[in-house]
Amino acid sequence: METSAIFPIFYIPPISYFSGIKQRNYNFKLEIQEHFPKQTYRNRASIYSPNGTLDLIVPVVKGSKVHTKVRDVKISDEFKWQRLHWKSFESCYRNSAYFEYYEVEFYKFYTTKYNFLFDLNIELFHWVLTQLKLNLDLQFTDEYFKSYDEGLDFRSKFVVKEMQLSNTKTPYFQVFDDREGFKPNLSIVDLLFNQGPQAKTFF
Repeated sequence: METSAIFPIFYIPPISYFSGIKQRNYNFKLEIQEHFPKQTYRNRASIYSPNGTLDLIVPVVKGSKVHTKVRDVKISDEFKWQRLHWKSFESCYRNSAYFEYYEVEFYKFYTTKYNFLFDLNIELFHWVLTQLKLNLDLQFTDEYFKSYDEGLDFRSKFVVKEMQLSNTKTPYFQVFDDREGFKPNLSIVDLLFNQGPQAKTFF
C-alpha cells in the first residue's frame, strides 16, 4: 500500500507546497507519469510586483497540453521568456534583503537553455531545497494512478486562484506590502528573497 504522499512537480512552487510536504514529514513522491494539466503551477509562479501579484508563465510547445506526460513537455522558445522572468525578479526583488545573496546562483537558471519543463523544474526544486537546507532524497512515481488513498494525493490541491492549502505561519515582510498589504502563498522565492536563511520557519 502506498504510504508516500504524491506531489506534482512545479515551477518554483508556492509556499503552501512546502507546508504540505512538511506536514507529510517530507515523505512524498513526485508525480512524473501524469498528463500535463492546464492552468496549474507546473509552469507558472506567482510573485509580488509593484502592481500586485504577477504570474510568471513558462511557455510550452503547442500540443503539450494534450495527453503529454509532464516529463515530456517541451518548453517553447518563441519568445525570450527567461529574460522576461529574470527582469521581473530583478524589478520585484532587487530591494529585498536577500536577493543579492541568491542572485548569482539563481541567475544561472535564466541563462541556461532547457528543452524540457521537467528538467527546469527539477533543477530549480533541487536548488530551493538546498537553500532551505532540506537534504531530501527525491523519489518519483513509477506509474500513473488516477487516485490514491485519502490524504495522500496532492496533485490537485494547488489550483491557481483556488488554493486549497495555504501557509498559516506569521506573515513576513514583503517589499511592496505597504501598497497592498501582505500577500500569502506566493512562490517560495518571495519568501527566500525576503527572509533568507529564516525562510524555513515560515511554513
